[in-house]
Amino acid sequence: MKRTLYDDDHDAFRESVREFVLRTIEPAEEKMIEQRFVDRDSWLEAGRNGFLGLEVPEEYGGSEAGDYRFNAIFNEELARSSAAVASAFSIQFDIVAPYLVKLSTEEQRKEYLPRFCSGELITAIAMTEPSGGSDLAALKTTAVRDGDDYVINGSKTFITNGTQADLIIVATRTSPEKKARGITLFAVEATDEGFSRGRKLDKVGQPEADTAELFFEDLRVPSSRMIGELDGGFIHMMQLLPQERISGAVQNLAHARRNLDDTIAYSQERKAFGQQIGSLQYNKFLLAELVTKLDVAQAFIDNCVVAHTHGELSAIDAAKAKWWSSQVQNEVLDHCVQLHGGYGYMNEYRVARAWKDARVTKIWAGSNEIMKELIGRDLGL
Repeated sequence: MKRTLYDDDHDAFRESVREFVLRTIEPAEEKMIEQRFVDRDSWLEAGRNGFLGLEVPEEYGGSEAGDYRFNAIFNEELARSSAAVASAFSIQFDIVAPYLVKLSTEEQRKEYLPRFCSGELITAIAMTEPSGGSDLAALKTTAVRDGDDYVINGSKTFITNGTQADLIIVATRTSPEKKARGITLFAVEATDEGFSRGRKLDKVGQPEADTAELFFEDLRVPSSRMIGELDGGFIHMMQLLPQERISGAVQNLAHARRNLDDTIAYSQERKAFGQQIGSLQYNKFLLAELVTKLDVAQAFIDNCVVAHTHGELSAIDAAKAKWWSSQVQNEVLDHCVQLHGGYGYMNEYRVARAWKDARVTKIWAGSNEIMKELIGRDLGL
């Protein structure tokens, strides 16, 4: 079924992104897997192409597209090539960007956004803690007022871009007695005294995306580094999480689609018992089911993208998009590995790496169980 959410301008933008991926990302894939991070040259090249500032006003170096569909295209093309690189870049242009554009002060925007758009300033967002997981309201990292400063103590884990980030938006507890209503966001710079990085985490998949533990020990930041309102952090995060979730959903389906297409081609070439394995009835029916599931899921996600473009995507629909797309993605990729047989278990095959890369999508941005809890509450249950 022809997708109808994109027009000629979007198609032209997709060609630019695809050229960037083919020229910059795919040739460096093995290097990035080995070193376990996206190299700075790739960040700078993305900045030169104007891909990191899609939501940033022109006065700060961005393109201010004013149309989330451009974000979606960048996510799709990155994820088709590498789920990990899509994760790393989307943290910047799709997840951190709204915090810096919508919640920051004029001084903060002038300080950070030009380098953010150029790729000189790599960013991360630090919500998850070792003991908290998806429960953002239970975070323990504190920020205590001391004169005109705040002193931050605590730790974060599973932070994408954590080993390279120059600027980290950190969720802290400023008013413990207020519980969820006592969380505040701060911009922490990597050069701040009291900031340190732990080990680069050794993940099952997505090695190209660096992931780290972060530590804050008596780290002093001026109150001018506060992002958004005092004690307003939880509300800010809840308002901006739908974009993170639709971003992930877009990536999930594009990632699955690329590998399913490859598997269909493989099923037409590979022979067993004297015929193409794709012509065996079970495999033929299975591939028909997988294509249908992806098409149906794509229709819902496309509608969510359009709704978000118009500012109408609800948190509940974003939760549905997040959990269902990751469920379909993982189901599709598991069958793709099976159809490849022994070769599907070899890291030299893209499908094997994709299978490992996909597993985390049912966990991050709020686990699928949390998504179902949110949907269930909305049903009055």
